[in-house]
Amino acid sequence: MQRLSFDPALLARYDKSGPRYTSYPTAVQFHPGFDEQAYRAQAAATNRGEGRPLSLYVHLPFCARLCFYCACNKIVTKNRSRAAPYLERLHEEIALQGALFDPARTVDQLHWGGGTPTFIADDEMRALMRATREHFRLRDDDRGEYSIEVDPREVRPGTLALLRELGFNRLSLGVQDFDPKVQAAVNRIQSEEQTLGVLREARALGFRSINMDLIYGLPHQTVASFTRTLETVIAASPDRLSVFNYAHLPELFMPQKRIRAEDLPSPQAKLDILQATIERLTASGYEYIGMDHFARPDDELAVAQRSGSLYRNFQGYSTHADCDLVGLGITAIGKIGETYSQNVRTLEEYDARIDAGRLAVFRGIELDADDRLRRDVITGLICHFTLDIPAVERTHGIRFAEYFAPELATLAGMAEDGLVALSPGRIDVLPAGMLLVRNVCMVFDKYLRRQQEQRYSRVI
Repeated sequence: MQRLSFDPALLARYDKSGPRYTSYPTAVQFHPGFDEQAYRAQAAATNRGEGRPLSLYVHLPFCARLCFYCACNKIVTKNRSRAAPYLERLHEEIALQGALFDPARTVDQLHWGGGTPTFIADDEMRALMRATREHFRLRDDDRGEYSIEVDPREVRPGTLALLRELGFNRLSLGVQDFDPKVQAAVNRIQSEEQTLGVLREARALGFRSINMDLIYGLPHQTVASFTRTLETVIAASPDRLSVFNYAHLPELFMPQKRIRAEDLPSPQAKLDILQATIERLTASGYEYIGMDHFARPDDELAVAQRSGSLYRNFQGYSTHADCDLVGLGITAIGKIGETYSQNVRTLEEYDARIDAGRLAVFRGIELDADDRLRRDVITGLICHFTLDIPAVERTHGIRFAEYFAPELATLAGMAEDGLVALSPGRIDVLPAGMLLVRNVCMVFDKYLRRQQEQRYSRVI
């Protein structure tokens, strides 16, 4: 794979707000017209024939502490007992959802996200996995991709051994930054010893893939300070790294109001941090997968990208494009057949739905032919940095140059800037355009022309 290049002038010129394309159409297009009845019909349709494997996403929203940068759907509480009523209803939702799908369909992918999934007690984790196994066909051979998000501060003695016993074989560790001044400013105090101890124990227990999350653009960060964090992380040698751009949107996310804007690095400083990060990671052997993600060459993400099978969903990059995704818990998003759906966002709404014996789905969208076409184009570009135009034409029965004439005219300007290379049979994202692949994808987003950009984070 070609190595990305860093052009500060181009990055500054193209740095604007836009979607991260964990789906197309994006969640902004979901509507209440796609309801529980529509979801049930789609689930039934996917059972016909052999039935695709399943992916389950389980949202556990509770956190014991508030991280000021966080934009996730979470419930911050020190009261651990608050999880019990939610888990009781989550078990009921699992039963409702499980009844919709052919029991022969195997769960090839499972992810617990949050919040902080390890907020709940060991017995509660056992019960949740037991309920899931009762209503879905989980794998017993450790060949599935069963992952969980872990806050190292919430790992008790025996927690990792329990997770491995339950079938998890992948971890994503939240780190963000090891610098004490940065940690204090975002209210996430977490020592290197604590974090790296979790990683070492996970390796000893046989977890197959370990990811670490970092964030650049946090208060008080500098190139020197973030490089120190990076060196510590590289020495620990995680299989994957996610290096996210902090999006400061206090008008949308209340906790961010506690972060002082004057403490944030300048746009130029952020670019400098990003450049230093990319150079250091690639020099250490990590491959740039795309959209802030890096992986070792032998990691499944890197292998999937080279083989052309990489996919993108609501958890980021994935190797399981063939799965129908079932979302469980508040705000969870699913993808069933050619539809997307989302559960209600609050505990009150969730309780009412489940107590009435109803699914928690409150909105979604069924993709039309144009949506499916544009999704394939965007997925190809954002996962593989290239698009095989004749293959798209064969799949969708179109003449690409005619159908996308306005888009190709826009891309011509990007080609002049060295972001892409255009030919009758291909669109290739060049090394200078890899960090700006969102901008390239945005050209093909018909909905974006009607939306206001402040809904989204900035590209860089």
